[in-house]
Amino acid sequence: MAVGLLLSATTLASLTALYNTQRNAQELEKEIAVLRQHENRYAIDRSISVQMEEIAYEQKEISDEQREQALQQTRVANEMRHRSEIERQNAIEAERNAVASERKALIASAIADSQRVMAEHQRMQAEFSKRVADTLSYIALGRSLGSISTIQEQVGNHEIADLLAYAAYHFTSQYRGDVYNHSVYQALMSQSRGKLTWTMHRGVPTNLIFLPGEDNKLVTISNYGEIVLNEKNGNNLKAKHLFNNSNYDFRDILFDKASGSIYCLSTTGHIVVISNAMKTTKIYQVDNVEQPIGIQQVSSNHLLVISKNKLGLFDMQRHSMIKNVKELPFNVTAISRKDNSPLLFDDKGKMHLVKGIDNLVTMRTPVEGKVTAYCESKHTGFRAYGMSDGTIYLQHNNGRTQKLVGHRSRISKMKMNGRRLYSTSYDGSVNLWVADNEKIDPITLLTTNGWIMNFTFDSSKSALWLVDAKGSLTEANMSVDVMVKEIKKKLKRDLTREEWNYFIGRNVPYESFTQNNGKEARQ
Repeated sequence: MAVGLLLSATTLASLTALYNTQRNAQELEKEIAVLRQHENRYAIDRSISVQMEEIAYEQKEISDEQREQALQQTRVANEMRHRSEIERQNAIEAERNAVASERKALIASAIADSQRVMAEHQRMQAEFSKRVADTLSYIALGRSLGSISTIQEQVGNHEIADLLAYAAYHFTSQYRGDVYNHSVYQALMSQSRGKLTWTMHRGVPTNLIFLPGEDNKLVTISNYGEIVLNEKNGNNLKAKHLFNNSNYDFRDILFDKASGSIYCLSTTGHIVVISNAMKTTKIYQVDNVEQPIGIQQVSSNHLLVISKNKLGLFDMQRHSMIKNVKELPFNVTAISRKDNSPLLFDDKGKMHLVKGIDNLVTMRTPVEGKVTAYCESKHTGFRAYGMSDGTIYLQHNNGRTQKLVGHRSRISKMKMNGRRLYSTSYDGSVNLWVADNEKIDPITLLTTNGWIMNFTFDSSKSALWLVDAKGSLTEANMSVDVMVKEIKKKLKRDLTREEWNYFIGRNVPYESFTQNNGKEARQ
């Protein structure tokens, strides 16, 4: 039993061992299977790994290639960037160079423009200097020819004198010189016969007036009691005495447009009235105003009668003096007009504007000395004071005063036409002053052999008429254009080449002054 049990136990143990062995074998097989599976998986994984490794190697090679390419591209990019930077730097440098070049070009252009402007300026200055030199030379030539013309006229070479007078004007005017220069102007006046003189009075003529609208008719008066109607016809003057009585001493004359009558004042205390177309003459007494020296019309019916120290009114309708007479606390030295009212100058350095016989507006004369003549220009505002010593003071509208020196004796009369001041003096000269410069020099228009007592202009202001202390009446043509036309009419030939070279000079281009285009010169 025990054996059986042992055997059973052995069997059981064997069976158990077998079972265990089988089970272990099964488990082993399972494990083997698992291992095989794992082996297969490992093989697969290994194959995959190999493949992956191969792929990795391939990818590594590709990556290496790509990295190499990337490196190459990087190197290329770096090189290109380097080149780009170099190019950029070159471009910047080129731009800087371009800017510098442009700046240099601009500077060079500016310098060139400046030099061109400077050269043009120098050229213009040279041309201007040449023109100035030529101008001065030709102006001097014109003045010289004027003097020579006067000399040739004096020695009797009238034809040459005419030609040289015209040449003097030609060169002076062409180069904008002063045709009123004494040498040029006197030659023109002499050769145009622009000055005519007649002796019409036995006494000293003291005043003269034109009849309205009659440039060829004027009335003169004298201190010898003469009232003369002078009528010009060509170069002749016809004189007719309207009144002639040496007991009278006429000093002033005026024409009344309303009545058409001429009023002449005598220092004897009489007014002679000539009316009805100068056919009727009447004499009226001036009461209570002794030795009157001037008359001024103050209204349509009244004359202001002025003596050295009195004022009175004369009734032009009743032909009698109004009784009230104004005593003056001064002596009158000059009579003129200002603002359409009489203006009196006295010996105490004052002037008086007569608004009425009892209404005198007194002002201090703005210049020192004895005033003997006065005139003004409403257009320019200039005022001129002529003095007893021959000095003239020209006062501008801003108060500035210029002293004009040219006359040697008392100023007898002045008239102003814009900026041109005409003056006469006891020194026998007529001067023109042109108020355009800081220094105003006189232009002597003409001279006479006697004291010039008075003067006036015709209506065109181209002819000046004057009377002098020798009893003469003189007409002087003031218009240069008229003078030149008269001389031009007289020219019958041109200067010959020899005459041109002698009087004018070889360096001056020859010109013809006549219509025959230098026919004489070609002969």
